Amino acid sequence: MILETRGVSKSFGKLAALTDVDLQVEEGEIFGIAGPNGAGKSTLFNVISGYYPPSSGKILFDGHDITRLKSHQVCHRGLARTFQIPKTFPTMTVYDNIRVGTTFGSRRKDGIDTVIDFLNLDDQADMVASNLDLYTTKLVMLGAALATDCKFLMLDEPLAGLSIVEINDFLAVVRKIREERHITIMMIEHLLDTLVDVSDRMMILHNGGVIFTGEPEKIRQDRKVIEVYLGEKEENGDS
Repeated sequence: MILETRGVSKSFGKLAALTDVDLQVEEGEIFGIAGPNGAGKSTLFNVISGYYPPSSGKILFDGHDITRLKSHQVCHRGLARTFQIPKTFPTMTVYDNIRVGTTFGSRRKDGIDTVIDFLNLDDQADMVASNLDLYTTKLVMLGAALATDCKFLMLDEPLAGLSIVEINDFLAVVRKIREERHITIMMIEHLLDTLVDVSDRMMILHNGGVIFTGEPEKIRQDRKVIEVYLGEKEENGDS
């Protein structure tokens, strides 16, 4: 296992955002996470990446305990992430935005051009980030994460706001990252059908707890998932 959480909980005052979350991600897989709004998905990402310390529990990454490390320390260990809302430096060029990733990760300046070429951003390299469309902005944010020379990549709702064509293009990039750069990927997404298609295994969160972990195709056969995520109630026919 490249990533493991053991009994991870996170509370904000009296609000329990995560409760005893056990998670295991195997090296080389694409691991999908889904669940209703407020289920704790982004909180889990924030805790794993060092943005929030867990209230209890342990986080292991690549054989090391990273439970109390800060975000930049987690990044130096090889774990990088993107955010729900694309975050770039709007007055900087695409090249310089991706260069920022080397500062927090590998510090290998020779990797910038490699990432730009890998994401087919050569024609946009000198463009200012504020002039980019949403899809390209997401690629730049992804490029900055890859420029850290990470071995584990966390994507927080990367498909939000994209067209069907752009979703398919982005998923092709995700698969390419796993296959050609040999990076393990964990992805949060609301598009359940899409996540089922791209993931090797999945986890469903509800009210901060795990209600399903397993093969994606088994999700629609799980009664608990149907009730709390798909919103189907067999007795009264409500959806």
